[in-house]
Amino acid sequence: MILQLTCTKMILLLQKIKFTMHNSSIKKKLSEAGIRATPIRMHIYEHIERLGDTFSLGDLENALLEIDKSTIFRTLTLFQEHHLIHGIDYAGGALKYCLCRNAGQCEKEENHCHFYCHNCGKTYCLDNHLETNFPMPEGFIAEQINYVVKGICQHCNQKKRP
Repeated sequence: MILQLTCTKMILLLQKIKFTMHNSSIKKKLSEAGIRATPIRMHIYEHIERLGDTFSLGDLENALLEIDKSTIFRTLTLFQEHHLIHGIDYAGGALKYCLCRNAGQCEKEENHCHFYCHNCGKTYCLDNHLETNFPMPEGFIAEQINYVVKGICQHCNQKKRP
């Protein structure tokens, strides 16, 4: 009985330490990006990290019901302005976001391709795939490049095979 109680206390302590360490890691990332690390911003960033792939405003709104929709939108805008996340524009005006892969810091020059699966609706960042630099005509200045390849992802393609 004493051993079981001690193990339970140890597990709870380890979970608390892990949470505190992760929390301080998020606080550091936000601070380094020039963002005041409020509890709500930290909570939103933590959820974005857990998603691991692209997400929409609606995805966050549905997952974080305890946070006002306008607060989520303003926080995403702030994170994008400070290059912690980047937005992916689609022709229909829809916007998805992705956590920057460059050690949590998107550089203004960071351009990479995205893949949209029209079967499952997921969007993937294709880091280090496809050349995104091409020469511009004289007098043109490219400020942002947005590549979205559409098709069927590997997972959906494997499902189709007999």
